[in-house]
Amino acid sequence: MNLASNMLISVITPCFNEEDNVAVCRDEVRKTFQELLPDYDYEHIFSDNASYDKTVERLLAMARDDKRVKIIVNARNLGPFRNTFNALKSASGDAVVVQLPADLQDPPSLIPEFIRHWKAGYKVVYGIRRRRQERWWLRRARWLYYRLVASTTDVNLPTDTGEFQLIDRSVADTIIRVDDYYPYIRGLIAQCSQRSIGVEYTWQTRWSGTSKNRLYHLIDQALNGFVSTSNVPMRLSIFLGFTLAFISIIYALAQLVGTLVFFGTVPAGMPTLIVGLFFFSGVQLLFMGILGEYIAAIHSQVRRGPVLDDALRVNFESSDNDDSPRTDDVKRAPRHHG
Repeated sequence: MNLASNMLISVITPCFNEEDNVAVCRDEVRKTFQELLPDYDYEHIFSDNASYDKTVERLLAMARDDKRVKIIVNARNLGPFRNTFNALKSASGDAVVVQLPADLQDPPSLIPEFIRHWKAGYKVVYGIRRRRQERWWLRRARWLYYRLVASTTDVNLPTDTGEFQLIDRSVADTIIRVDDYYPYIRGLIAQCSQRSIGVEYTWQTRWSGTSKNRLYHLIDQALNGFVSTSNVPMRLSIFLGFTLAFISIIYALAQLVGTLVFFGTVPAGMPTLIVGLFFFSGVQLLFMGILGEYIAAIHSQVRRGPVLDDALRVNFESSDNDDSPRTDDVKRAPRHHG
């Protein structure tokens, strides 16, 4: 039964090669709403990032059985942030769970608590990954990264928090108006949230399979977080550059005095030249890399790429008063997404 008169919650699940997880994720969300949230209707949007396994096939079968399951299949792999942002544009709920991963590392059972805080007046309810069931070095790296980003931005960016958040419709509408080629979604939410609260939980191991986020992707996403929320790295480069230049001048003067006073006893200085050459060359390359990240972000935003169609959209044009599956619910994308 379509509970169109009740409040609608949108749940977004981005996926890429998750053939073993999508059905379990669908079942857990359905169970949560049936048992714990019977007064709410929901839509479960799966945004597939051009999977090449059987993920799309299984999503289509799920959508035929349940109109609440909606599918977006991207024409190509957009990366995790753009994939989620693309789905967010299509969410129509009164509140939106921005990202519930197909691997269930973030638990659907937390959604009722999110909604309880939302009904109490909070515009954003974010999950705090207080404990993580992963390798120790990854835990420490994430712990350090979250605090570095939070300490270098003027936005109140919660630590140990990802995109597993529930946001009000007003916040979602504000975010999707942002024209960003590579959106850092948790940063955008932090910038426009008026009243927010966190809920602690344990970030669990994957239900099945291995993560598609490799080390390179994690580093890329981390750099995007810095570039999107802060200009401190550039200012730090300027400060360190001036500091090192000043130290170099002092050192050069000291060498000059030593040569004049102790003429004939001061070493030729070749080791000093070699160390100085390699040290300052490394510093220059470091700062050029930092500036390059900002320039690359500007280049991507200004030049962009071709405007892409979604390869497939399912169940987004169903009649609100008809619960039966319809063949014309499976359509080529009527809208463009950058």
